[in-house]
Amino acid sequence: MPMAAEEIERLIKEALPDARVEIQDLAGDGDHYAAKIVSEAFRGKSKVQQHQMVYAALQGKMGGELHALALQTAAPEE
Repeated sequence: MPMAAEEIERLIKEALPDARVEIQDLAGDGDHYAAKIVSEAFRGKSKVQQHQMVYAALQGKMGGELHALALQTAAPEE
């Protein structure tokens, strides 16, 4: 079953309350999304660590309910 963009955003914001999240449905099928996430929690972390934080926020749904998620992550600009 596809996962709604709103659910992805909710899960990310639960884990990263300060996050600015933009979700785009790439294929219109609810299975392929791109997400741009900006959070202070990412500051000082590598891209791999940032992406791991997002995957952890998705609580194991990546690869199941959520087939593909292209991530862009960053700390806020100062």
